[in-house]
Amino acid sequence: MTSAALPTGRRFSGFRRVLIRLAGNKLAVLGVIGILVLGLAASFGQLLWHWQFDQIDPQAFLSPPSLTHPLGTTQTGRDLLALTLRGLSRSMLIGLVAAVAATSVAALVGASAAYLGGRYEKVMLVIIDLMLVVPSFFLIAVVSQNLPGAGGSWLILVLLLAAFAWPFSARVVRSLTLSLRAREYVLAARFIGLSPWRIIWRHILPNAASLLIIDATLGVGYAILSEAGLAFFGFGVHSPDTSLGTLLAEGSPMATSFPWLFLGPVSVLVVLVVCVNVIGDALRDVLDPGSVVGSRA
Repeated sequence: MTSAALPTGRRFSGFRRVLIRLAGNKLAVLGVIGILVLGLAASFGQLLWHWQFDQIDPQAFLSPPSLTHPLGTTQTGRDLLALTLRGLSRSMLIGLVAAVAATSVAALVGASAAYLGGRYEKVMLVIIDLMLVVPSFFLIAVVSQNLPGAGGSWLILVLLLAAFAWPFSARVVRSLTLSLRAREYVLAARFIGLSPWRIIWRHILPNAASLLIIDATLGVGYAILSEAGLAFFGFGVHSPDTSLGTLLAEGSPMATSFPWLFLGPVSVLVVLVVCVNVIGDALRDVLDPGSVVGSRA
């Protein structure tokens, strides 16, 4: 019986056990609280704060932190708190969308390669191996700047991050599927004539859900750091929009003379990534202690 076929009461009981075990992990609780606080700040902070990220204060250029500008201002007179809130929302969105997209591709490719087998599996394995040795950072940097209209599009960046983040996870999903395809419920589904893709969707992937949840959670931190690294070298989100990585890139040249330009965004980035990774590690311990997913992050 698959997890998708379990009675509602049993599914709820299993979910409750996971929550109880997570609640017993103090670091996981702190991580969840941190993500909730950052998520609320990213979602509603820009609406509640009276300065907008693209608004200029002509009376405050490179102003240090004050009551008017708690994190100071930039060399162009923009409020750094408003910019950080905007950058936080953009970085969180990039990380979430890229992680979900990469995990979805990994799940479909890995499960289908193992279940269908034959020439299709060989082709998929060759593609995965090629993707694993490709210098993804440099390719994303080049492609993101040369696609038509891609210069300032965060969505193009998300698609590129997802396109190079799935191969390792796909191999892990393939290994899990090789063991799942011999289970009784899969053999029974094949016996009654269900199509291979329907078996993958209804029987294989639901039983790999714990691994996929872990992978997606850790993938958020990986995507955020990747975007920040790209932005630091000028290949991320561009003005007038911003991200935490973009703010780090703009503030790092003056980090010693005007430290508030760098310290605010980098502190938020560190807290965000640490919280995501703590939650991912806790989920790995609770859902799949033997998982090797997450080493990419």
